[in-house]
Amino acid sequence: MIRTEELLLNVGPQHPSTHGVFRIVVKLDGEVITEATPVMGYLHRGTEKLAESLNYTQIIPYTDRMDYVSAMTNNYVLVHAVEKMMQLEIPEKAEFMRLIVMELQRVASHLVWWGTYLLDIGAMSPFLYAFRDREIIIDLFNELCGARLTYNYMRVGGVKWDAPPGWIDKVREFLPYMKKRMDEYDRLVSGNEIFLSRIKGVGTYDAETAIAYGLSGANLRCTGVNWDLRKNEPYSLYDRFEFDVPLGKVGDCYDRYVIRLEELKQSLRILEQAVEQFPSEGETMGKVPRVIRPPAGEVYARIESPRGEIGCYIVSKGKAEPFRLKFRRPSFVNLQILPKLLVGETMTNLITILGGIDIVVGEVDC
Repeated sequence: MIRTEELLLNVGPQHPSTHGVFRIVVKLDGEVITEATPVMGYLHRGTEKLAESLNYTQIIPYTDRMDYVSAMTNNYVLVHAVEKMMQLEIPEKAEFMRLIVMELQRVASHLVWWGTYLLDIGAMSPFLYAFRDREIIIDLFNELCGARLTYNYMRVGGVKWDAPPGWIDKVREFLPYMKKRMDEYDRLVSGNEIFLSRIKGVGTYDAETAIAYGLSGANLRCTGVNWDLRKNEPYSLYDRFEFDVPLGKVGDCYDRYVIRLEELKQSLRILEQAVEQFPSEGETMGKVPRVIRPPAGEVYARIESPRGEIGCYIVSKGKAEPFRLKFRRPSFVNLQILPKLLVGETMTNLITILGGIDIVVGEVDC
């Protein structure tokens, strides 16, 4: 008679596939997971509490360090919330700059996900390809704001400064290059039988479950739910541009993979339109008081980050510092479905499912 014993296994907090200091405690019956418990707190920095003693401009660098793979969108959601509360008018050129850097950031973010996801499940080359192409975007950001990861570029009322001469032309030149690389990615990975066997039918859930867990981004759209804030609740200048919202049908890791690759192509499509319409003249900062004091009240602003809906809730007492600030962080919310998805799966599928959710631990545990 064969007798088995339950095994308790720690994955992380320092494990390559967790992409940060994140821990999952799993109970195993052989290779099959019977229970999974995510454990957070290893990276907690108290961003929301620290913000209560900072003025609004001082908070912007803290948003860089939440989702550090998509810092530009974090910058934007904060300043967008403050501008909404103060009813500020943003110059058109500043809004174009914001939109261009946010879509470049979406491309860079999805490239990090694509490369590291393939690395997690056993493919080395895609990681090198992805970071080769991401480096071009990082160089563009470095030229624009002097930083490669934490940009501190957005400001309440506009952006820190205008693009240097020739910068928009460099963005324009990057777009056809990146479109060719997308075809290369498909040939390299998307039809690979081993890769498909690892992700098809794994981590499946339906639209009702996705909505119940509050999922957003590719984790929601993979079930066929057509929800993208750039389309459904347009902000910035997104209502000026034509682009599609990729949707899945099955709700598995394969659908999430296909959607993110298609989102890369749609971001390039938006950027092509934006650089052609970019105004050569104009201000990059609106009329903003020297000391930013939003009126007493509260506001919630939300945008579509590469990981889904990121929101910023501010309570103001009319002072230079927020009385209360709270971020709705898509990585944190999307992660809630992980224990449900892992029960009954094998340890190899744990890596596939976790990577398919696409979390950034700084945003899970800000």
